[in-house]
Amino acid sequence: KQVSLEAGISQPFHMEEFHSVPAAESAVQELLPIAEAAAFPHPPDPKTCSPTEYLEYYIFPVLLPGMVELLHQAEKEKCFERKRTKFIACDFLTEWLYNKNPKRKDESFTEFFSIPFVKDWLKDRPRPPIPLSLLLSEEEASIIIQSFWRGYRVRCDSEIQELRRWQKQLREENNIIKIVEEFWMKQEARGNF
Repeated sequence: KQVSLEAGISQPFHMEEFHSVPAAESAVQELLPIAEAAAFPHPPDPKTCSPTEYLEYYIFPVLLPGMVELLHQAEKEKCFERKRTKFIACDFLTEWLYNKNPKRKDESFTEFFSIPFVKDWLKDRPRPPIPLSLLLSEEEASIIIQSFWRGYRVRCDSEIQELRRWQKQLREENNIIKIVEEFWMKQEARGNF
């Protein structure tokens, strides 16, 4: 499968090259320096250059390696095997770009929710919690399902059903709720409360 970028890069590249990390890095490194060197002997002025030049020189050299990392992380998170996952691609790419920013070269790694502009954004627009079904591993989910099934099977047992009927009958006969209500009515009638 060939993909060519409409922004003026004349070399098409193959998506198969992005399957492994070394091949992905070499594909991006091969593609970008050639495009940059051929089109730009010196950096274009970002305020006056064309959109194509801006994309080729300022955006793609930063974004393409991030996209490669995004695809590798999506593969680790099994996004290509399942319909729903807890992996949020935009969050990963935001974190990656923020931490790879040359202005932050000497600073330590910052997690997505610790990035200042993300904190500000989420303060005004909180996200709904991620469903438990996406947070559990397959082993944890199977344990919960199996324990529920075992509990259901036990509750279906005739002796357990008999015990539950007896407890229900005992509650109805003693009618604890009615006794408590009468007690409080007597206390109120005496004027203690």
